[in-house]
Amino acid sequence: MEQHYKLHRLNELADNDQDFILALATTFIDEVPCDAKVLKIAVENKNYLLTYQTAHKMKPTVDMFELGILDDIIEVQDWGKLEKKDVDITDKLNKVLNAIENATNEIIQDFNL
Repeated sequence: MEQHYKLHRLNELADNDQDFILALATTFIDEVPCDAKVLKIAVENKNYLLTYQTAHKMKPTVDMFELGILDDIIEVQDWGKLEKKDVDITDKLNKVLNAIENATNEIIQDFNL
């Protein structure tokens, strides 16, 4: 448990209310993998605006679950925001996508979702 994500901040926020933490974990599972797919397609298609918007949307959740990729998702977000056409963001994107996949799988298992 909590190998690819951490619940420290959520426990503080929820005052250890397990039902609230379960609701947030469920929301993570419902939203973040879908957003990750959109982000991947946006980067592949060099859709800078969608890349920026999607990464920006994902930042608070990635930070709250402490996936360890906040700086990476900010770089992906800024790539889109600043339309850095001369920068290859693939490595950062893959790091973000892998962390999300690992956390998603672990949360599903840990919370029996």
